[in-house]
Amino acid sequence: MNITRENIDALNAVVKVDIVADDYQAKVAELLDEHRKKANVPGFRKGQVPMGMIKKQYGKSLVIDEVNKVLQASLNTYLQEEKLELLGNPLPRVKEDFNWDAETLSFEFELGLAPEFDVDLKSKKKVTEYNIIATEELLDEEMKNIQIRYGKTSPLEEATAEANITGTFVNEEKEINKKGTFLVSDLQGKKNEKKFIGAKTGDVIELETKKLFENDHKLQQILEVSHDEIHDLDIPVTLTVEEVTKTEPADLDKELFDKLFTDGSVSTAEELRAKIKEDAEKQFKQQGDQQLLNAITEHLVETTKFDLPSEFLQKWLQKAGEKPLTAEEAKVEFDKSEKGLRYQLIEGKIMKANDIKLEYTELVEYAKGFIRTQMAQFGNMNPEEKELDEIAGRILQNQEEAQKLQSQLISQKLLAFYKENMSFKSKELSYEAFTKEVYK
Repeated sequence: MNITRENIDALNAVVKVDIVADDYQAKVAELLDEHRKKANVPGFRKGQVPMGMIKKQYGKSLVIDEVNKVLQASLNTYLQEEKLELLGNPLPRVKEDFNWDAETLSFEFELGLAPEFDVDLKSKKKVTEYNIIATEELLDEEMKNIQIRYGKTSPLEEATAEANITGTFVNEEKEINKKGTFLVSDLQGKKNEKKFIGAKTGDVIELETKKLFENDHKLQQILEVSHDEIHDLDIPVTLTVEEVTKTEPADLDKELFDKLFTDGSVSTAEELRAKIKEDAEKQFKQQGDQQLLNAITEHLVETTKFDLPSEFLQKWLQKAGEKPLTAEEAKVEFDKSEKGLRYQLIEGKIMKANDIKLEYTELVEYAKGFIRTQMAQFGNMNPEEKELDEIAGRILQNQEEAQKLQSQLISQKLLAFYKENMSFKSKELSYEAFTKEVYK
């Protein structure tokens, strides 16, 4: 056997594998002998069938199978020994005049090679890191919401400006059918408010999602759509009114504080306000960190320049999936995935250069932390370690779930690395200003 490589350029190569009879004939002979021992042919005793008959019936297919095994094994070994970093998989070149009876069987494979490049984490162009704060207005609103949530509710015959409306939002085309509750005062503009004043149970009201509420996130909560989608959602919906009520806000007193915090950690309105601020800004930080990681990703893709073996990758995409793609379809698919591939290469380079690894034990602990959070939401504040280990083990056996958690943990590690090794423009703003600036 002989394996050679021709480098077409820095990103493309062709590997040629020459296989001769000595590479596979002994194994083929062994398999033919096994077939002969088992063959039942009329007129011959078992095991006494002439080898010529066995070769005629099985010889060619056994040669093809064994050559393919030798070919795959030798190619894999060669690529590992040469330490070639490939994009996609080797693509076999089809030879129209290929002859299985030739003394030397020659096979060729096209390779797409990963590019060489450097990553500059000290670029002059800075990424913005947002510090999102809970404003006094937001805290006032949340204090008011808590008082309403725990207040005394009574039915109304028809809606007033202070009424709560419970109803079902429907848009058949978008398959929206969601029930929600909101205050008439949550609505944006007199036009929307006017549609509800005087509304009664059973009324059907036609609405537009665009600028329906003062805060888009109210509609996001009701319709259960993504944060990114809600800002561009501009569709008609109908709302069937199911309940009209009015709520007397609860007093900010010990009874309310004890309902909210059974451990007695809050005993005054000032302490409640401070707690709301702390919790809100903790959530804002998570969202800010996600946005920062997205911005860093975009920044690194934009500032790290290298070429890709685009033509090879498009050819590979044509054959890589379950369903073959046309050249045009493969180009569309490549264009869609190019940015992700570029960041994947950049991320891999950063992790390798800085020894950023993910141990399985870390993944287990991360999964257990995720499980603890979920269980706490259902009132189980102190689950046993054995129970957590068992649940984490089951989750990580699910390949899709394991990859999802692994991706999240790697993102956390990379973000921590970026924060230590990059400098950012810092900007402090409210949550409302943040969403307007980032999701515009």
